[in-house]
Amino acid sequence: MSKIAFVFPGQGAQYIGMAKEISEISKAAGQVLDDATEALGFDIRNLLFESDEETLKITENTQPAILAASIACAQPLIEAGIRADFTGGLSLGEYAAHVISGSIDFKDAVRLVRKRGKFMQEAVPLGEGTMAAILGLSREDVIEVCKTASEKGIVEPANFNCPGQIVIAGKVEAVNEAIKIATEKGAKRAMLLNVSAPFHCSLLKPAGEKLSKELENVVINKMDIPVVTNVTGKLIESEAEIKDLLIKQVSTSVLWEDCIRTLIENGADTFIEIGPGKVLSGFIKKIDKGVRVLNVEDKASLDNTLTVLKGQ
Repeated sequence: MSKIAFVFPGQGAQYIGMAKEISEISKAAGQVLDDATEALGFDIRNLLFESDEETLKITENTQPAILAASIACAQPLIEAGIRADFTGGLSLGEYAAHVISGSIDFKDAVRLVRKRGKFMQEAVPLGEGTMAAILGLSREDVIEVCKTASEKGIVEPANFNCPGQIVIAGKVEAVNEAIKIATEKGAKRAMLLNVSAPFHCSLLKPAGEKLSKELENVVINKMDIPVVTNVTGKLIESEAEIKDLLIKQVSTSVLWEDCIRTLIENGADTFIEIGPGKVLSGFIKKIDKGVRVLNVEDKASLDNTLTVLKGQ
């Protein structure tokens, strides 16, 4: 029996117009955007459809925008009776996974990620931290590169996305040193990323501390669908762990490759990336060519996914 995993993208996947088509053809998707507008106190449709790339790129805007778009895009699948056996998401996407699982109420989640974005941006003064992608080196090599480069300051692995693609984060000088060392080690490419903060490294611990205060006001419900977490790369065993994992997630490595391997080990053979872009689809194909990868972000991708799933 085929097992389906819904997976949700993180920051960087955003674009103007995301979820527009889906919200126009699905009443439930439109309701998600209404709920987001009510929870946030401003018109989410305006941010998603009418704003500009610069406004959307501000972290405290990006995070609720992607979350709302992702949950909206999931609605037609749910309406069609397609149920996930597992769910997960990359960084910010893990909040969408919790909403789909039932563990966190959508309105709580969308308010929480707006604050999360603000806290993450404020943790490191602009221009002090950065991130870089290292392509073509092993996990062990990148860990070694970061250790060597840390003489210049904090630099750590931030995202283990898929074999041969790892992102690092830290102080600008240390990240530049790591790029130099990685290139000497034979990396195919090592390049700075256009980001506003060094996400998922220990410099972000103050953001996690602020987030923990916000989480005190959030009720965690029973998970109806198992959630895989970035922090351990494993399925969450108990609802009691969720808040602590979300706090740690801000300042520790995203073990995305491990998350996908865990889902495959548990029988997932169909992955549906829900929300803007197809970045996760690319990672999953590199992790295991044998699984089926679909996506839903607009009417064409929705129609294709429903056709494939109905024909299985």
